[in-house]
Amino acid sequence: MKDHIRTRYGRLMGVVLVALLIASSAVTVFAQRTQFITIATGGTAGVYYPLGGAMAEIFNQNVAGVNASVQATGASVANVNMIAQSQVELALIQNDIAFYAANAQEMFQNRIGNLRGIATLYPEVIQLVARADAGIQSIADLRGKRVAVGDAGSGTEANARQILAAAGLTYNDITVRYLSFAEASNNLRDGHIEAAFVTAGIPTAAIQDIAAQRDIVIVPIGADLLEKLRADYPFYTGVTIPGGTYRGVNNDVHTVAVKAMLVVRADLSEDLVYNMTKAFFSNLDRMAAAHASGRLISLDSALDGMPIEVHPGAARYYAEVGR
Repeated sequence: MKDHIRTRYGRLMGVVLVALLIASSAVTVFAQRTQFITIATGGTAGVYYPLGGAMAEIFNQNVAGVNASVQATGASVANVNMIAQSQVELALIQNDIAFYAANAQEMFQNRIGNLRGIATLYPEVIQLVARADAGIQSIADLRGKRVAVGDAGSGTEANARQILAAAGLTYNDITVRYLSFAEASNNLRDGHIEAAFVTAGIPTAAIQDIAAQRDIVIVPIGADLLEKLRADYPFYTGVTIPGGTYRGVNNDVHTVAVKAMLVVRADLSEDLVYNMTKAFFSNLDRMAAAHASGRLISLDSALDGMPIEVHPGAARYYAEVGR
């Protein structure tokens, strides 16, 4: 009788052990197959954040084994540093910042070697927004004014500094405020600053917010200033902000732009990046629904203004579709 009980017990323990081994193997396989992807974006009031959220949805729904999420950040420069430190896998940045990072220029003392391109996306419009009662009609009128230039060390801050220099001004000629887009909007509304540089796709939520509460102007950056800029920074292009983009700004405004782009860590596998690139371009309707700037994303222009090496996974997709 005891032998029979011991035999049954042994069999039962054997079944339990096998079940535990199977469960353990399943967990191990799941862990191995799940690729956690963090997409570095920008401030929640900008354009990168909603577009990053749409990307995460696309990857989660269309790429097997991917668990993607977004992270609000200080945008381009912060995102490059997070890629360099392997804190995130993907990031939205400006193409000028990618160029600086790959060539150890401007705010990057050392070359960022693990940065690869997936695609350029849409124009990042440099918008100089000012309170209508501040009397600012040109870059020269910023002299002596309190001006938000973006987060310290951000892509927007680099644009502001370069544009001021092209107009013959430096930070010594203005009172500099390092503010995010949302902070700049609040400070414009409350009268703590007179103007703010915002580099983002249009329309930008932070500018829409202030335009809904205060009369504003968008200060033009004309062809003469663009020519001076391009002498040192060839990635700038001229663009027009259509009248009616923001409340009270009824006429077209000529300004300058760089391009937003999607970058990835070089060490991500070719297959993974291929699958993400394919899923992304197969679901551009979701990007268009996330923000108006998403409507400007196109496979036809995905390599326009690409300033860095393309990841092999993305390159494989482009070769497959004839790009």
